Amino acid sequence: MLSRLGRWVGQFAVGPMAMAAKGLMSPVAFGVTALVTDENGRVGLVQHSYKPGWSLPGGGVARGELPAAAILRELQEEIGLVQGDPPVLIGLYSRPAGWATNVIALYRVTNARAEFRPNLEIREFTFADPAAPPPHTASSTLRRLAELAGAMPPNPIW
Repeated sequence: MLSRLGRWVGQFAVGPMAMAAKGLMSPVAFGVTALVTDENGRVGLVQHSYKPGWSLPGGGVARGELPAAAILRELQEEIGLVQGDPPVLIGLYSRPAGWATNVIALYRVTNARAEFRPNLEIREFTFADPAAPPPHTASSTLRRLAELAGAMPPNPIW
């Protein structure tokens, strides 16, 4: 009887309740971002309505959603992606976000074509030369472009 009780307590300690408690004490948000390139190698950049500068498109992963599906959904919503090769995972990054930690999966989507329409979240979208991004490009985006060009070593911090 005691061993059954011990197994039950052990299951509870590592089960759903324990995971929920851990989530409250140490929350993690999971997001996806993409290095979207067109047939000429230009990189897709967006200007959000809620923050300054140009950055890579992306967003949050819904509960139960596969990250590769999330990035395709985000690209369709944000830039009007109508064509592109399947997303390829480049790497995982971490960023403190106040009380939580934000984990970001960076994907590459090549041969992309978009039919962009401004929306509540994204004001502008452009394909730009990755070696000469537009003024006011976000520092995190500049780091990712430099890393992918081989000009900087990879850094796991977003």
